[in-house]
Amino acid sequence: QVQLVESGGGLVQAGGSLRLSCSASGRTLSSNMGWFRQAPGKEREFVAAINWSGGSTNVADSVKGRFTISRDNANNTVYLQMNSLKPEDTALYYCAASRRRTYGGTFYGPGDYDYWGQGTQVTVSS
Repeated sequence: QVQLVESGGGLVQAGGSLRLSCSASGRTLSSNMGWFRQAPGKEREFVAAINWSGGSTNVADSVKGRFTISRDNANNTVYLQMNSLKPEDTALYYCAASRRRTYGGTFYGPGDYDYWGQGTQVTVSS
């Protein structure tokens, strides 16, 4: 079993930056990871994903050029660096882990992930 704990959320002004962290415990994490977000009244949406080695990453078009995903397997942690934040980035951000790994490409859909954190709130004021 894998437990995921997100941190780093908060309130920031538009144009600011935050770095989210997702720490995994329970067993060594060596599989694909992702970040999703859900705003009030909206469905959960894909934000970013990274394969097991960190060699493949993808981000949603809405955050491309602003958000970066990375990982530190030695410390079982995945990061989401968020720059140039906009009010529309306001949401509850979730970390997710898959039981599987890819050697090229990443997973995009929530159904590809098996473990989820509780989420960390990001609020961007205008």
